[in-house]
Amino acid sequence: MGKGAREATARERIAQLRHADRKKDRNRRLATMVTIGTIAVLAIGGGAWYAAARDTAEKQTAAAQLAPTTVNADGSVTMAQAGVTKPVLDVYEDFQCPACKALEESSGPTIKNLAAEGKAKVVFHPITIFSMEPTKSNSVRAGAAARCITDGAQWPPFHDKLFAEQPSETVEGFPLTDLVAWGKEAGVTAPDWEKCVTSQKFAQTQLTQSDKIIRTEKIDGTPALKLNGKDVDSDVAFVPAKLRQAVLAAGK
Repeated sequence: MGKGAREATARERIAQLRHADRKKDRNRRLATMVTIGTIAVLAIGGGAWYAAARDTAEKQTAAAQLAPTTVNADGSVTMAQAGVTKPVLDVYEDFQCPACKALEESSGPTIKNLAAEGKAKVVFHPITIFSMEPTKSNSVRAGAAARCITDGAQWPPFHDKLFAEQPSETVEGFPLTDLVAWGKEAGVTAPDWEKCVTSQKFAQTQLTQSDKIIRTEKIDGTPALKLNGKDVDSDVAFVPAKLRQAVLAAGK
């Protein structure tokens, strides 16, 4: 094969790879939009179902009684009583994702309660699923700020605060000054907290780890729950009673 032919083949291969990357990116955005659209339909068109899910939300265990929480080196966060290794409930979420906020409002207390009761080992994976602006940057700022917390006891309240303050997808949100202030409100006491957040020290790590998780765990959209490695259907994930039942059954 001549030099010209080799170069043409190389260019062709690069074009194919770029096309594949664009296709995966479109699919990821579509999956996320579908998830969000589904929740929107439930919240508006099928309001009764969504309202019922929220109305049946469990009362969350008091903060002082939450299961011990550990911030892991890869940015994931484990919430579990000592000695509890299964069942494992993995929660993949994006702080900018409206559907994730909906999950937090309906099943968030159940997830934390199951860990507190010693019924499950819960692992949170805060990732950035969005690729378009301003949602991508909003997500990265929030995710990078959460990575600045190394004290497990201080992570849950900040996690909850981020969802409570989630901005609209159409505007630039999660400003750095607010993230710093919210962390202090949530009880973050690390001396380098403000510098870590405002410098966005872990922004690139947030992106790199997110891409790795999305690929290896085949995450198509958020929120995504996996119970002992198996996907949890949304009609279970968003209904507290059904989610509790599924976790308890998996622990038998």
